[in-house]
Amino acid sequence: MTHAFPHDELKPLTKTFTDSLSELGNLKLEHLPQDYNGSALTLIESLSSLIILGNNTEFEKAVFWLSENLKFDVDARINLFECNIRVLGGLVSAHILATDSTNRLVQGSYENQLLFLAKDLGERFLPAFDTPTGLPYAWVNLKHGVTADETTETSTSGCGSLILEMGTLSRLTGDPRFESAALRALRKLWSMRSSLNLLGTTLDVETGEWIEYSSGIGAGVDSFYEYLFKAYILFGKEDYWRMFHSAYLAVQKYFRHGPWYHEADMRTGKATYWQLTSLQAFWPGLQVLVGDVAAANSTHREFVHVWKKFGVIPERYLLDHQMVHPTEKYYPLRPELAESTFYLYQATKDPWYIEVGESMVNSLNLYTKVDGGFASVRDVTTMQLEDHQHSFFLAETCKYLYLLFDDQFLVNQNYVFTTEGHPLPVIRDWQERLPETFIPTNWTFVKTDKQTRRASAMSLQLCPALSTPSHGWRMESACHIPDARDNHRCLTDEDCGIDSSTCRRRSCSMAGYCGLWLSL
Repeated sequence: MTHAFPHDELKPLTKTFTDSLSELGNLKLEHLPQDYNGSALTLIESLSSLIILGNNTEFEKAVFWLSENLKFDVDARINLFECNIRVLGGLVSAHILATDSTNRLVQGSYENQLLFLAKDLGERFLPAFDTPTGLPYAWVNLKHGVTADETTETSTSGCGSLILEMGTLSRLTGDPRFESAALRALRKLWSMRSSLNLLGTTLDVETGEWIEYSSGIGAGVDSFYEYLFKAYILFGKEDYWRMFHSAYLAVQKYFRHGPWYHEADMRTGKATYWQLTSLQAFWPGLQVLVGDVAAANSTHREFVHVWKKFGVIPERYLLDHQMVHPTEKYYPLRPELAESTFYLYQATKDPWYIEVGESMVNSLNLYTKVDGGFASVRDVTTMQLEDHQHSFFLAETCKYLYLLFDDQFLVNQNYVFTTEGHPLPVIRDWQERLPETFIPTNWTFVKTDKQTRRASAMSLQLCPALSTPSHGWRMESACHIPDARDNHRCLTDEDCGIDSSTCRRRSCSMAGYCGLWLSL
């Protein structure tokens, strides 16, 4: 606030600012606006953090400042995905928090000003969806819409991670256009999956053809998986669950290698790149929501090992060479590992995760804290700093670390956090239907009129981490289906289940045992 407000982001080394909204996702810094003076991006991103920290006074001041000063009628080309998760998500979340009676805005009368701003912004997004496929352009000008020479390339995350914010905007305003546009894009994207239920990383919004067939759970794809499951929680639409169920099993089958996840070709499932990216660290947190706590813990511990090795997490680490990527050595204060640490502690209450959080806080203070704020790390091997404090540092990194140690905000509440860390409440009236009542004993068999068949936790929509032994065994993961017999003997493949780690079907050997046998 001292050095950058009301501009977008802080430059902590020089104690100045950058108006960076139009630079987000713009790696080549093309088509930058000439007369853009910022949209108080970091302030918008910090609104929910202020409430979680208990600073209602500053929250109130920020709400009324934005109400009077924020305008979106500016000649600025912005990235739809980034502006959606940061600005639209920040506004709709803050509006909900501002209308929550527990926060009591007392200095002035709040009359839904943030919601009006959010709707104005959402309407400026809609021209991006005017394509033959319904898949939105990656870029849109807030004043003029989509220009004639705009690129038609976008990412899976870019057109498949809009439903939480735009769906919430529709539920709050009663205007279905926003949710309809985001849902149409999501369904079109899902229809482009391969026969393996895998998607690529980049595609053409005009033709609906894939450009990059290799993908994983990191950059360009990550929040697509996250939003399928969280949209199901928030809106209760069965379509989201079916898509996520298939996509999650495909990830476990084709990307997972022990505790790590490599990238693979969507057409064949064959590995393409063996690398860790810092964005992948969100995955254990998502697995906790699914109930795959054991798998989440396994992967999380590997990320913690890398963090401790360098003091922070490099943007890209080559698993096959056990070395940092030569050109992507930076750490821009990303939140994903803190996020997963928070979820795992909430699920297990294991004090080890508190120790991890303490280590992360100490590293941030030791390596990145400067007089003007917190600086990104340009090179994790030398700890050379970069003059940039991204808005997500206050929106997510600080928020999740705070919640790890003090979760008072969550007591008697039920929130879904967006990929940018903005809380959205799970509201009964938003649900398409009430969740079906599960069998109280957490049966792992589904009874039908014809026969009893074995089923996975995901098929039953049960949490494997909370399941109780039934018929002498416990569900070990979301996809796990045990063999028919405890001794793993079999007569046919029908007697064999689904492997808990790889989610691959086991088969019956000639010797009469179930296993993951190689066919010769």
